[in-house]
Amino acid sequence: MAFFMIKEKPFSRKWFLSYGFIVVGSFILASAFVLFFTPYKIIPGGVYGISIVLHYVLGTPIGMMALCFDIPLTIIGMKVLGPRFGFKTVLGFSLTAVFTDTLTWLWGFEPLVNGDALLSSIFGGLLCGLGLGLIFRSKATSGGSDIVAAIIAKYTKLPIGQLMIMVDSVIVLLGLFVFQDWKIPLYSWIAIFITGKVIDGVLEGINYEKSLFIISEKHEEIRDKIINNLNRGGTIIEGQGMFNMAERKIIFTVVSRRELVILEEYIHQIDPKAFLTVFNASEILGEGFKSLKEKISD
Repeated sequence: MAFFMIKEKPFSRKWFLSYGFIVVGSFILASAFVLFFTPYKIIPGGVYGISIVLHYVLGTPIGMMALCFDIPLTIIGMKVLGPRFGFKTVLGFSLTAVFTDTLTWLWGFEPLVNGDALLSSIFGGLLCGLGLGLIFRSKATSGGSDIVAAIIAKYTKLPIGQLMIMVDSVIVLLGLFVFQDWKIPLYSWIAIFITGKVIDGVLEGINYEKSLFIISEKHEEIRDKIINNLNRGGTIIEGQGMFNMAERKIIFTVVSRRELVILEEYIHQIDPKAFLTVFNASEILGEGFKSLKEKISD
């Protein structure tokens, strides 16, 4: 499988923004480990989950131990998967390790929120997702379990997303085995779930748009309403009914939540028998919304 690297012009705005995301993201990620996860033995998966376990068993520095895992994993990943792990990835996991041990030295092992592991798992997950999301936006990866999952995927053909969940879950269960406390994996899975949701939000943005398919005999009136009143565009698709094989016009469009309410009310008035399918749009790029050029240049 071939991969390509996107290179920014050195010292350009995009270059500074990209590396700024890595620095800020690494610091936020390290803050999640030091202030929320480590004091309560919450295992966030990945090499830092293993490093937190080893810290409590052997007393080893968390950041340095994570770095000892990341470096050989990256080398193995480059040999097995090819040169898909660039300088940004190395910089990201190196800074995270340095920030983690530096913050630990400055702050210690006291939690930011005393006596509330649940709150720590929630806000730790928020910070962890934000930090990783910023790193991913710079076109870097977090190393660690990402590489392990990618290697397994190459030989098993299993989806890499499922493999990452499996790898992280095994690491979480390692924490259960070592600490003999069922609260630890439960809090850890909460943190991992929130982390994933926040990463999606950072990468895709928080959208309030709705995509919908409309099947109606009054498709011309609905089309006019969408174009003239809502100032939106769309596509008319030629369709055919499954039962009577009659020709149908299907309108596909994207509107905001407020516009959806207006459109539904209008459709109900002119054609109560209309059929609508509404679903959330995680990301919309194109005319009338964020352009693909803006997305790539972020």
